[in-house]
Amino acid sequence: MAGVYIHIPFCRSFCSYCDFYSVTDCSETEALVEAIIREAELRSGYLYNETVDTVYLGGGTPSLLSVTQAEKILAAVRRNFIVVSDPEITMEVNPDDVRAGYISSLAALGVNRISVGVQSWDDGRLKYLGRRHTARQSAEALEAVFSEGIKNVSADLIYGMPEMTTADLKQDIEKTLTFPVTHISAYHLTIEEGTPLYRLKEKGKLTETDEETSSSMFMLLISLLREKGFLHYEISNFALEGYISKHNSAYWKQVPYIGLGPSAHSFDRRSRQWNVSDVKEYIRSVNEGKVSFEREELDRLTLFNEYIMTALRTVWGIDLAHVENSYDKELHDYLVNMSGKYIRYGLMKRERDTLALTDQGRMISDNIIAELLTEL
Repeated sequence: MAGVYIHIPFCRSFCSYCDFYSVTDCSETEALVEAIIREAELRSGYLYNETVDTVYLGGGTPSLLSVTQAEKILAAVRRNFIVVSDPEITMEVNPDDVRAGYISSLAALGVNRISVGVQSWDDGRLKYLGRRHTARQSAEALEAVFSEGIKNVSADLIYGMPEMTTADLKQDIEKTLTFPVTHISAYHLTIEEGTPLYRLKEKGKLTETDEETSSSMFMLLISLLREKGFLHYEISNFALEGYISKHNSAYWKQVPYIGLGPSAHSFDRRSRQWNVSDVKEYIRSVNEGKVSFEREELDRLTLFNEYIMTALRTVWGIDLAHVENSYDKELHDYLVNMSGKYIRYGLMKRERDTLALTDQGRMISDNIIAELLTEL
């Protein structure tokens, strides 16, 4: 199976923490939609006829699309790729974009999973993050999504903001769980270079959350959601049984996917490529019958290291048999030897042919993963 990702870069305003490619000039939305349709035609052979079972509209703000524009894009995906009869189709939405009838119209197009960018239930923290919606609008959006027929619903939360406490996080989680969400993505705030928050940090006007508080928040998150039956299937993702994100899981399992739209990435198990991060240049190049992108060929070690980086973030962990069969015995033995000390420290666990991080190990996952990467 394979996946299709569509990047809609338009936003009404910039968030203070976001480093994804986005623009606030939405005047070329229709031109971009037509370019995405054309790119799908130009690159219809990219997936080598592998069947597509997931489609994801991300951004930016995909909910700025009209129903007609979303319909055009999804129709182009179905025309140009081999799509299963009932694919998982996800659309990210901003709470203040959810209007009467919008969700039910999307559902009629086949959208069956909605990801709502709640981020926080505190209006002060929302303002700090540069979000344009309020906590009340998040509640109204979730109510609308469920009332209009979507049952597979994810809520995004951000924690670890300066001056945020574990009690604040507990309130955010508990408020989210008053709605029948089936999935929660909870991300610790990171200060990315080039963002407004980074500039505040550079000026000494922002102090990041200390490690002890971050660890306490992470463990609280795991504990509260497990109590409610959520599987902690990836470091930042939790799902009720049957509601794991198929699309995102495919990224972590090195399943091929194609990315359509400016800055979108693609992966075919041989190479990785990413489209130009410029709306005008993207539209111009596609209209000329080509796509402006950069490309990286992936050798055996690069693919192995990427597998380690993604697999260890998940509940499924590293499949040692897969490593031996897909790479070689030397890399298999390397992992077994390197993981020994982490198993003794209680940071990793081995069950048959699987190596995975424990809850304690997930707290320092970046350090462990970095040490397991190799140049063998």
